[in-house]
Amino acid sequence: MDVLINVVVALHIIGIASLLGGFLTQMKAMGAGTARFVPAMLHGALTMLVTGIALVGLNQADDQAVNNVKIGVKLLILVAVLALVYVKRDDEKVDKAAFAAVGGLTVANIFIATVWT
Repeated sequence: MDVLINVVVALHIIGIASLLGGFLTQMKAMGAGTARFVPAMLHGALTMLVTGIALVGLNQADDQAVNNVKIGVKLLILVAVLALVYVKRDDEKVDKAAFAAVGGLTVANIFIATVWT
């Protein structure tokens, strides 16, 4: 079971890397007001959602303690990111506030995952 959990964790990290990487590649365009949500951002967020749900289930099946409040906060943040990216995915330009919100919420999610014990 540990190997399966570690594989899913690796896929979860790939998802966050895709979401954050997509954001970082558009930072210069955000300054110019021409930033857009690239497909990697949507795919990364969806990967995070699926693997995150799988991780909770696998950890509970393995009788490991799961902090449901932490998972709930992370899920709410991820749903907000997914909503913003999904709704604005076809726009040629995304306003700076929405784009910055996605980046800020993504970084907040990373810190919640690593710092909240």
